[in-house]
Amino acid sequence: MENNLIDKAIVKVKSLKVDLPNIAIILGSGLGNFIHWVDNPTFVNFEEIPGFQTSTAPSHGGKLIFGTFKGVNLCLMQGRLHLYEGYNANQVTFPIRVMRKLGAKNLIITNAAGSLSKDHQPGDIMLIKDHINFTGENPLVGMNDETIGQRFPDMSNAYCKILRELSIKILKNNKIHFNQGIYAGIKGPSLETSAERRFLKMSGADAVGMSTVLENISAIHCGFSVLGISAITNSATGGPDQKPDNIDDIFYFAEIAGKKIIQLFEGLIPELGEENVSI
Repeated sequence: MENNLIDKAIVKVKSLKVDLPNIAIILGSGLGNFIHWVDNPTFVNFEEIPGFQTSTAPSHGGKLIFGTFKGVNLCLMQGRLHLYEGYNANQVTFPIRVMRKLGAKNLIITNAAGSLSKDHQPGDIMLIKDHINFTGENPLVGMNDETIGQRFPDMSNAYCKILRELSIKILKNNKIHFNQGIYAGIKGPSLETSAERRFLKMSGADAVGMSTVLENISAIHCGFSVLGISAITNSATGGPDQKPDNIDDIFYFAEIAGKKIIQLFEGLIPELGEENVSI
């Protein structure tokens, strides 16, 4: 049934006469401005594509965008879907399967996240080494479609080490400060209590957010190589000096980190585009 819906989504996209993508990117909070760097963009609202849902999260445009950057064909999700919007795990990750079937082989997932570590400050970027799924959901529950992916996908390299090493080289060459760490995914939409933040840190996580983990699982299942990047927007250590989170501050620091991520894209996307294959 879902495969039929994927096929309908593909028909809709191809009717737009766009170039099929080499790379897919999910633009989280703070990265919306990247669309202004894309040449010859074609915009389509999520709700115009069969199987896609309406994005209701603040600052999420809810559009699929096709265009080129430095000559590389891209498919961008301007915003994403979340469990906290009332969607189930399959609805949240449906766009991932569509972008893979369109031909993209590398997926870059970005997000805004709170730092569980004092080593990561608002405005920093964190390359995701691994994740811990605290959402209680998994997009692969139910009947498995072997034409999309195998029943039990291996998750030992959920965030491609080679893509991360390439990103590290580019960041260092451009003297951009960054961290690496483990991302904890929760359902939301309430932010974590101080006790929960201390628990998440004890579990081994370095940052926390309300997206990414389900997208990653679905992406690995359908054959993507994945790079994950967090824009650190707030301190979430849960310590005695924990201050209340301010949404305006979160967006402010997301913009600062987003500029650093775009600098990374300037070096990374052309290299991946030259390959035109999954690394």
